[in-house]
This record gives sequence, structure tokens and C-alpha cells, in this order.
Amino acid sequence: MYCLGIEGTAHTISIGLTEGTRPLVTASKMYSPKEGGIHPREAADHHSIHVASLVEEALEKAGMSRKDIGLVAFSQGPGLGPCLRVAATAARALSISIGCPIMGVNHCVAHLEAGALTTDAEDPVLLYASGGNTQVIAFSNGRFRVFGETIDIGIGNMLDKFGRELGMPFPAGPVLEKAAASSDEYIPLPYSVKGMDVSFSGILTAARVLHERGASVEALANSIQETTFAMLVEVTERAMAHIGKEEVLLGGGVARNKRLQEMLEIMARERGARCFVPPPELLVDNGTMIAMTGVLMYDSGLRMKMEETVVNQRFRTDGVEVTWR
Repeated sequence: MYCLGIEGTAHTISIGLTEGTRPLVTASKMYSPKEGGIHPREAADHHSIHVASLVEEALEKAGMSRKDIGLVAFSQGPGLGPCLRVAATAARALSISIGCPIMGVNHCVAHLEAGALTTDAEDPVLLYASGGNTQVIAFSNGRFRVFGETIDIGIGNMLDKFGRELGMPFPAGPVLEKAAASSDEYIPLPYSVKGMDVSFSGILTAARVLHERGASVEALANSIQETTFAMLVEVTERAMAHIGKEEVLLGGGVARNKRLQEMLEIMARERGARCFVPPPELLVDNGTMIAMTGVLMYDSGLRMKMEETVVNQRFRTDGVEVTWR
């Protein structure tokens, strides 16, 4: 069965095509604000402009037509309401016009399942680090349980806010990663781990103050990475120890950072565990992971009525009843 997945939770509108859970092609467009952060309505307008042409682009790349599609999946949440509604509306229109089933997918779960399907990970703890989300997740007793998460802002959001104040383009994470690579200087920043949860707002405030006092961008970028990534590795390792898992899987756009990957791999190696990193194109938001997860759900016997396709901005990872594992 061929599945078309539509991702539209935040800055990216993306179409993915799969044959079963095997990735075929992805076509994406990212909204980049001229200044400031993501404006939900402007991002949604961007998605509305490009979604139809991206569907045609993906089909053309795959050498397929709409009549070949057996399932349409879409990101049902969590995310920005206006953006989610564009993806859901496009999915409903395709489902009705083609006459095929529709499946709403949890965005965070899609990151985990795409990672598991494209690596050798069997039962990992997932460190999910993205713009809007930061969570430590593992499957237990029929659900993906959240063992730790941010209590304020996602790590990617924090990096973007700091970069924006320095005049960096969106997203700022890759720019800061490059700056950090040119400095070995470490400036102490608030290390905020609260049990199994983390907090990034204090680090952002401290970095702002230090920059105003003359600290270099390179030193601050290095210090922010070393501090925040150490926090994430700590809570991930504690989750692995608590539930007795010997695999860790990275997910989310921030997981493309080579230093974060290196730190997590060191931790796993020292525990005698294994660390898995999916292909870079599946770490960022993409329609392929939505399609892959939609197929898993459909093949398990799940069916969704059109009235059940309402988006959920606060769709919790642990709110998904997992029937396919």
C-alpha cells in the first residue's frame, strides 16, 4: 500500500510518500520569517500556498498518480493550530477526492517510529529534541511514556530566541553549532535539571546578560551547547537506568547537532548500551515519518472517521493508545 503523509505542525509543510513503511520520496518547503520568530498565521498561509504543489511534486518524483494512494496520513498534533489545520484540511480533501482512508498521527510518536524503522533500534529510550518539544520517551505498558521533559520552552526554541537576538537567520541552531565549533571556552551557565525535567529559560536569560557584558558569540554558543546537552544526556541516562533499557534513539531537528550526537554516544558506550541516529532528513520535520507511522497504525487495525480528524494542538505523546506494538 502506498501512503501519502502530510506534515504541517510548525515551520515546515512536507509531503512524504511510502510503500508500506519504506520511504520513497519527500518534498518540503520551510517558512522562514523575515524577522522575529514563527508567526502561526503567516506560517499557515505559507503552507496553504505550497501544499498542493508539493503533493504533485512528490507524486511526480515517485512516478505515481493520486489513484495509486491507498492511505492519507497527516500530523494531527501537537503544533501550531493554524498550521495543523492546513495539513488536516489538505488530508481530508485528498482522502475524499481519492476515496481512501485517512489517519491522524501524533507528530512526536512519528519521530520515534521513523527512527525505529530506519535504524536497528528495537526498544529504545528516545531523546526527542526539537524546536517546540524536548522529551525523554520510552514505550511501556501500551503507551509511549514521557519520563522527562522541558518545563518551559523546547531546546530548539531557546536556541532560536538567542540567535534571533544576535541577528542570526532562522533556524539559529545550525549557526550556533558552527560558532561553537570554533571555541573551547566555557562560561558557566545555570544547569537546570529538576528531577527528570529540564528548564532552558534561565540559560537563555544568563546568556543574554553575558553577551551584553562582552562575552563572545563563539564562547557563549559553546557554553550553551555543553550545558544544555549535558542536561539532556543526564536525564536520558537516568531514564535508561530506571526502566532498564540498553538503547537510546535521537529524534527531532536539534538531534542533527553533531556535538549532541557525540555526547549521547559517549554516554551509551560507557553504559554498554547502543546509540542510534536516524538519517538527517528524518530528524527534521517531514511528511515521510507521518506516512510511515500512519501505515503502522492502519495495519494494526486502526480506522479513523472524518469527524475524528480534528487537530489537537496539545496532543500529548503519552495520550496515544499504541495498538501496533
